Amino acid sequence: MNFKDLLKNRKTAIVKKWFHATADRYPSPASNFIKGQADSFHNPVGHTLAEGVEGLFDGLLQDDANSERFFPYLNDIIKIKAVQDFSPSNAISFIFLLKPIIREEIAKEKNGKNFSDDLSSFESQIDGLALLSFDIYMKCRERIFEIKTEEVKRFTSGLLKRANLICDIRDQEPETGSESVLTEKIEG
Repeated sequence: MNFKDLLKNRKTAIVKKWFHATADRYPSPASNFIKGQADSFHNPVGHTLAEGVEGLFDGLLQDDANSERFFPYLNDIIKIKAVQDFSPSNAISFIFLLKPIIREEIAKEKNGKNFSDDLSSFESQIDGLALLSFDIYMKCRERIFEIKTEEVKRFTSGLLKRANLICDIRDQEPETGSESVLTEKIEG
């Protein structure tokens, strides 16, 4: 049995352990809820995590690992963590939780086979996932800050308009109709 076949045979156990280890990174009441409720409607975070870790693991088992395969799963998980205001290291730490789980499952193999080269290659793929996760996390946080900035601008503008401290610049057609002229009008 080769390395990937061993992992495929133990997929259910590995994915379950990885999901539980990922959920354990949340505070206790949330962690218990995430692990205990599988319904996507009642527990969208738990459902997304469960689907995500399974999809990521399936992607790692493919012979031609490319980042496009992992992106949808990582994107869904990382978006949740970015909105929940996890630190970057905490947001992507779930990726590294897979390494000891894989080592534990390999240690159960009694045939005396040495999978060190395969394990090293597999762990390099996991490291690549972590790098991609960090990029996704940063893009999500940038977008959150853009949204917050736009909201502050809208709020401030509304306050200034209500206090009659803002000028509107409006397009007006000149009487000749040849070109558009901008004029300022103080509302009040």
